[in-house]
Amino acid sequence: MYVYVAQHRRDEGNRMKLEPDQSGDYVLEPRFLAQRLSIEEHELQRRMRLGLVTSRVECGIDGDKGLKRLTVRNRNSVWRAIVDADNRIVSEESFELEQAAAAAN
Repeated sequence: MYVYVAQHRRDEGNRMKLEPDQSGDYVLEPRFLAQRLSIEEHELQRRMRLGLVTSRVECGIDGDKGLKRLTVRNRNSVWRAIVDADNRIVSEESFELEQAAAAAN
């Protein structure tokens, strides 16, 4: 599974609902993802075309069964979200890898 940029919608609780495509890949609105990665939308799309933005989807096991963790990385900027079985984002975080490493020391 991958994360792609496209439109999204919100549910009654104003939580973002992601729409997986036919192959199960998640799609996100470019503006939404660009804000989370602290980058201009057109620059995000350019970097995606060049293959400089990476993504990963991990499926939860044991106590996290039914959840998925989406991670999108652009250089040192990372956006991570936990998505429930209804494809709604239940939590998210954005951070810089350099800052995270410094905080760990």
